[in-house]
Amino acid sequence: MTAQRYPEPSAWRRVQAAWGLPDLAGKGRFVTANLIDSLGNGLVVAFTVVFFVKTTSLSLAAIGAALTVGQLLVLPVPLFIGRLLDTYGPRIVVAAGNWISVAGFIGFLFSHAAWQIVLWQFVVQLGSTAFWMGNSPLTVLVARGVERARWFGFVRALRNVGVGFGGAASAVALSIGTVAGLRAVMVINVVTFAVAGWLVITLRDADPSEAAGAGPADPEPAESKPAEPEQAAGETTGQPSGGYRTVLKDTRYLRLVATNISFVFASTVISVLLAVYAVDNLHVGAWIVGVVVVLNAVMVALLQTLASRWIEARSPVTVLVLALLFNAAAFVVFGTLLVLPGWAVIAGLLIAMVLYTVAEMLSSPPTSELSVVMAPEHLRGRYLGIYQLSWSIGGAVAPGLLTALLAGGAALPWVFLAAISVLAVPLVIGLDRRAAATSQAAPAGDIAPVEQLDGDPVG
Repeated sequence: MTAQRYPEPSAWRRVQAAWGLPDLAGKGRFVTANLIDSLGNGLVVAFTVVFFVKTTSLSLAAIGAALTVGQLLVLPVPLFIGRLLDTYGPRIVVAAGNWISVAGFIGFLFSHAAWQIVLWQFVVQLGSTAFWMGNSPLTVLVARGVERARWFGFVRALRNVGVGFGGAASAVALSIGTVAGLRAVMVINVVTFAVAGWLVITLRDADPSEAAGAGPADPEPAESKPAEPEQAAGETTGQPSGGYRTVLKDTRYLRLVATNISFVFASTVISVLLAVYAVDNLHVGAWIVGVVVVLNAVMVALLQTLASRWIEARSPVTVLVLALLFNAAAFVVFGTLLVLPGWAVIAGLLIAMVLYTVAEMLSSPPTSELSVVMAPEHLRGRYLGIYQLSWSIGGAVAPGLLTALLAGGAALPWVFLAAISVLAVPLVIGLDRRAAATSQAAPAGDIAPVEQLDGDPVG
């Protein structure tokens, strides 16, 4: 019998494999929608405050307070969105999130009072929360059971690139300084987010009934490993049942949520601590802060997919433990800069940022993937609602807590961050057991995809 011969992979596919990119064939709509959202968030985050300073008569303090209140009102929303995910599936929730953001951006254009800013900030953040809660399970469906780590890493890298370009475009708009220019940026966001919603809603085979995303998270073919016979907490053999009470009884999943809180606190370092710590306590120039922030962005944009290629062949527990230890090491270095001579501080900042960025690249794919595959399919939205609370609550608490610690002593926030990173290590152990906890799902290898997840038939 002659051995079966397979066609040589194309040059582009070889490049994709070398750089740890997933197979992008037929996934253009999903990729474009994610890029639009990232660009739009980069634009809005960078210039929202200035937009209202230029277009309203409100004080800077009043604008900041209004934006904060609007953000706080979104805190309980993930629990509601979780129910919608279970009812309608990620495709509809993600598209609706884009279109809700469109309504919020339109509202920004006509806001002149503080209560209007609160209202439309709430709407924009509601849309953003719906998008990101639905995007993880949608990514699993796009991956169709293979290259999951690569897909989550690619989405992360895409987000960093989009936010970077969006921030740069926003800086150009701000340099123009006219109200008309600022309004034009907001109108562009309205149009692009509307298009992103259409791209997502027209994805084919992107419903939760598709079991393609339920296969093993390993890079090997699904048929090479037997299906896991055990059920996850809250899973039943009969009619789907349970709710948030079931999620709260799933101690394994709650350990993942608790672990993620440490990563949420870590993620706020650049936006909350770094600049004030470096300038006021280390007495370095503000330009140094800019350099280390750019270093972080460039590393993630260029190396995240390569990191994902390395991650996919390893246990999620191993990767998450490494991420926590890299974070702890980074925070120890940040804290010890206080006792170093001036010439060593800059080198120390660069070393700490490299360690911090490696932890960021290692933590993102496995936490995003486990948040989906550890959840029974019929309750996946509710599970993700609880998981999203770790981001919402952690993101709300971190700025106040970390700045209060910094005011109490320059080393205190770094001691706290290093401690919670180390304490999270025991929580991670065992999380990858029965990770593919979907309800009555067939292995991905058993399902023959009829068409690509993009609205274009397979050629």
